[in-house]
Amino acid sequence: MRSIDLTHRLEPAMPVFPGTEQPGIEQANTLEDDGFREKKVCMYSHTGTHIDAPAHMDENGKTLDAYPVEWFHGPACVYFHPDEHRKTITVDLLEPLQSYLKTADFLLLATGWDKYWATPEYFGDFPVLDEKAAKWLTQFSLKGIGLDVMSADMMKSKDFSIHRILFAKELLIVENLKNLSNIPTPLCEFFCLPLNLADADGAPVRALAIVD
Repeated sequence: MRSIDLTHRLEPAMPVFPGTEQPGIEQANTLEDDGFREKKVCMYSHTGTHIDAPAHMDENGKTLDAYPVEWFHGPACVYFHPDEHRKTITVDLLEPLQSYLKTADFLLLATGWDKYWATPEYFGDFPVLDEKAAKWLTQFSLKGIGLDVMSADMMKSKDFSIHRILFAKELLIVENLKNLSNIPTPLCEFFCLPLNLADADGAPVRALAIVD
């Protein structure tokens, strides 16, 4: 077995969703002055590779700390998008994965868009599920959907319809993953353990895939 790191590194100059602030990471204590090193970290709950909980957009939505810890790992099915220039992921593209989806806990959408991380293109017109595909996925007993893009909705979206369709079924959304296209098989074990924040609408995660 081997592990594949799916997590972008947290650092001050990293990409963040427009309108939020980049994380503040500063040296609070030093060996010279204090005898130990410690950093002070200040960031939004949806910074970097992170999980969205339904509470992110639903007044009565579930927070991350309301999910049992086993909800943040399990078998995953990987969808490999055939062409980054095809901007919607439709039902016909997902249907060949039905047998995997019946037993998977997560669907990981590998578009390859993470290659644009830390460039202006990352905020561009990346591939996303269309509404019909999002609704189709809710028939399966999934815990969540993982993405290697900034958002489950297009950047220009105003109603965040894909988020809302998935949140209505209490699915988690894991955004800003990396290396999904490097997973060598359509099945893997997926881990996305968030910080254990009280009343969390979202939280950074250390995500990884384990493959045979």
